[in-house]
Amino acid sequence: MSLSAAIGQTPSPSPVVDAAVVRSPGYWTGVLRRLSRDPVAMTALVVIVLLLLMAIFAPYIAPADPSKGSMLRRLKPIGFPGYPLGADELGRDMLSRLIHGGRLSLLMGVTPVPIAFVIGSLLGITAGYVGGLTNTLIMRTVDVFYAFPSVLLAVALSGALGAGLTNALVSLTLVFVPPIARVAESVTTQVRGLDYIDAARASGAKAGSIIRVHVLGNVLGPIFVYATSLVSVSMILASGLSFLGLGVRPPEPEWGLMLNTLRTAIYTQPMVAALPGVMIFITSIAFNMVSDGLRSAMDVKS
Repeated sequence: MSLSAAIGQTPSPSPVVDAAVVRSPGYWTGVLRRLSRDPVAMTALVVIVLLLLMAIFAPYIAPADPSKGSMLRRLKPIGFPGYPLGADELGRDMLSRLIHGGRLSLLMGVTPVPIAFVIGSLLGITAGYVGGLTNTLIMRTVDVFYAFPSVLLAVALSGALGAGLTNALVSLTLVFVPPIARVAESVTTQVRGLDYIDAARASGAKAGSIIRVHVLGNVLGPIFVYATSLVSVSMILASGLSFLGLGVRPPEPEWGLMLNTLRTAIYTQPMVAALPGVMIFITSIAFNMVSDGLRSAMDVKS
């Protein structure tokens, strides 16, 4: 998935792995083994873990208070004594603000996807298994939202709900429900037509039992892989909302908001001004690489 997708539309919601393959416990062991042998994916996973640890322990590892500064130290360059990564427009330590900024940036970027995964999977699996009028009602409603580019939909929803962290999380969640629901519906439709599902119906098993025992185990994997590919898009969208003033509000440190406040310093201290963007880029690429590695590991044809 290209990160450029984040500025227009979410990644195409086509099945990412073959949903018609019956997945046994041994299959998942093989997936983990193949993933562990992918050096790119494992390196990216290490980066993600380090970023998460940085965010969790930010109060203990940041060298200074991210909200306190001195106008006498404003826009100091990287390597200035006492400011390893320079100082921002208010003389605040950039290293400390980047560390603390990771907390809100990761919260906004990661949280919407698992919530959308649950909601979208529920809608898509229901539509795919029940079919008929239920499928039509659910999927046509989903298509209305999916017709809008992700950036436009996120900005419109955030603008309607108002600026703030909670409203930004709600907006991003609603952006990712439609594509996940489409994937869930597609893979469930594939699985529903398999022989072992017909045999379960013929044996008198109830729909709820069939879904729980036979369907979920074979559709959640492909849906999960697709959902992981949305995290990098979510990171960029979340930062974009904060950059536009629709996400986290000052003076809270958040990478997208920091890009906004430092935009006037791009000519005087370009290296300092670019640091939040570098963090967004590294984080997005890391999640993207893990998603690609997981997709390859789950591809039984590879």
